[in-house]
Formats: sequence, C-alpha cells, structure tokens
Amino acid sequence: MKKINTLVCLAAMAAPLGAQADFIGASIGGGMWNASPSGTIQKTNNPGESELDIDKDLYWGSNNNVYAFATLEHPVPILPNVRLMYTRISQDGEGPANFTFDGISYTGNVKNDFTIATTDLLFYYEILDNVVSVDLGLNIRNLSVDYTITETGSSTTSSDSSSQTIPMLYGMVGASPIPDLLISGELSYIAYSGSTISDFTAKVSYTTSFFVGVEAGYRKQQYTFDDVNDTNADLSFDGVFAGAYVKF
Repeated sequence: MKKINTLVCLAAMAAPLGAQADFIGASIGGGMWNASPSGTIQKTNNPGESELDIDKDLYWGSNNNVYAFATLEHPVPILPNVRLMYTRISQDGEGPANFTFDGISYTGNVKNDFTIATTDLLFYYEILDNVVSVDLGLNIRNLSVDYTITETGSSTTSSDSSSQTIPMLYGMVGASPIPDLLISGELSYIAYSGSTISDFTAKVSYTTSFFVGVEAGYRKQQYTFDDVNDTNADLSFDGVFAGAYVKF
C-alpha cells in the first residue's frame, strides 16, 4: 500500500506542471485489437493446485477484442484532461485436460471461458503539446476477471469473478512530423508487493480535415500477480490493433 501511495503522490506532483489545450475538445472512438496470449495461471488457496499453461492446458489462441475510448481536453490549467477507456479480452478453449484448479480436479474434456475487462479513468496533463508531445497523469483502472471451467459430459465445473480498482502511473511521448499526424507511445504501470501491471501502446494516428481520424499500432498488456485474490499469474496479451474516432 505504501508503494501505491508513493506512485499516486508522484503523479500528483508532476501533474500541475503541464500546459493545457488551447480550447475545449472531445473525441470518441474504438476499434479491434488482435491479441495473442501467453503465460501461466495458478490458484493458491488449496494444496496441489496445478500451474496452468494457457496454451497447452487451456487452449487459448489469438483473438479479436474490442476497445473504446472517449476524451475531453480543456484550457483550464489546474484541472486535468480526462479520458475514459474500455478494453475487453475474451478467451476460450476446449480440449483434454489433467489438472487441478480452484480445488477441483479435471481429467476429461474441458471447456473454459475467461474474460478480462479493463475500465480506465485517466487524468492527465499535457506537459508539451507541439511538434513533441508529452503527457503525464494518473490512470485509475478497474480490472474485472470472470471465468468458467467445465468438464464436458459431467457436472464438474468451477466459476468465479473478481474486480479490483488499481491506481497506475501514466505517460505518453509523441511526435508530429506533419500536422494532424501523431506517432506516439503510451504506458500505464504499477508495481506493488511483488505484482506488476503494465499496458503499453505504440501507435500512429491521423485526423482528417473532416474531424474523422484513424489509428493503428501495437499493444501489450502484462499481468504478474503474486498471490492476488488467491492467484499467481504471469500473463501477457499482445498484438496489432486498428480503430477510428471522431474529434470535435
């Protein structure tokens, strides 16, 4: 908790240094993210729990996932700009299994469904806003996880859901070689008690004179949990994305 409080304080100290937008502006958009999963997951609340490889044990693969966002920028120096973002990662698989998860042993054909949804409320300041852009701020992330594992042909099943709200540091660095074109990298990050969460994006976006824009790039989410909600995990989701937006 001390580490989280320290990160929040650092973000708050950096925030007032920025220069805000010259006028009120808003944008709304969304797109698709083709994410490839990798890693392991293990429950820790019972002895003999298996460490599951999400490829070999859960049969996960690349999947298209939706994301959406809305942004409000304004010229008031003291108040931060605001962005609301939502990303939903859906994974499912089916195949022969021999493992124990959440105290239940599976030995037959097993089907699983996992959903990882993130809702980000981002408060940020524009430190630089010219040919070179720099944003700093605080990302309040709600992380919601739901899963169901079922052994087909039997009543053996387990399901659970959890939700946590996590503060993360946020930063963006970008460059505009020509007007209305932005090449940027963004990172949200938190580390606490042996666990880390990071969300990195590298993208190119272009806004047309008709207030419609397009974006494309690469994104990677990384989750390392050390006995969080009785779970150890080392999961990553990465791949290319593309989307569109309207800017007012």
